[in-house]
Amino acid sequence: MKPRLASAAVRLLVLQGSMNHERLQGIGAAVAIEPLIRDLDGGQNGQRYRAALARSAGFFNTNPYLAGVAIGAVARAEHSGAPLRQVETLRSAIKGPLGSLGDRLIWTGVLPVCASIGLVCATLVHPLVAVAAYLLAFNAVNVAVRWWGLRAGWRSGIAVAAMLSQSVLRRAVKFVGPLAVLSIGVALPVAAEMLTANFDTSVRVGTAGVALATAATSWFLMPSVGAARVGILALGSVLVLGWIW
Repeated sequence: MKPRLASAAVRLLVLQGSMNHERLQGIGAAVAIEPLIRDLDGGQNGQRYRAALARSAGFFNTNPYLAGVAIGAVARAEHSGAPLRQVETLRSAIKGPLGSLGDRLIWTGVLPVCASIGLVCATLVHPLVAVAAYLLAFNAVNVAVRWWGLRAGWRSGIAVAAMLSQSVLRRAVKFVGPLAVLSIGVALPVAAEMLTANFDTSVRVGTAGVALATAATSWFLMPSVGAARVGILALGSVLVLGWIW
């Protein structure tokens, strides 16, 4: 079974390579699950295989790093002969929880931590070392999470929801958030010290004032305006102030 799991894990790396408006990640999910359902009754020419592959190619969208949990669980359910409605319900219902967990784990946890590592390396060592450190750290987590998720989903099958409620993922999400805040808190002053090394006191005070004003504005505007608009507003303000200065 491990060779087929390994093949599916490799295919998960290109899960989003065929995204489209109609099915989003559906085609990529079918490509990834194919090695796991290849030995269904009748093999690749059998009706069960073709039906399972067609179901897997339907609409699907979740956090790409945890998509393997859903793919492994659905493949195991297909092997177990679970009723069609149960398989479809599983595939549909698991997208939301995986999306929420994955976003909190990767986008608000692992990514800021790895970016902070790269920022410190760029400041204290060399930009090329920073690029290498960031890529190595992030992709080590990337591969590990995808492999773990695929195996966990395959082991759990229909019971994947119970597994997720007690999995290491929930503990990791609680741990990685504070770690991200800590890493950013370390990286930003280090980078700021380098970037403002040639600034006089008045310019440093002005830079700190702009940063604090941007943070305060973001705090009040983010819930109603949205992160993207606040980011564009902050960038535009900095460009205007820099031009005036």
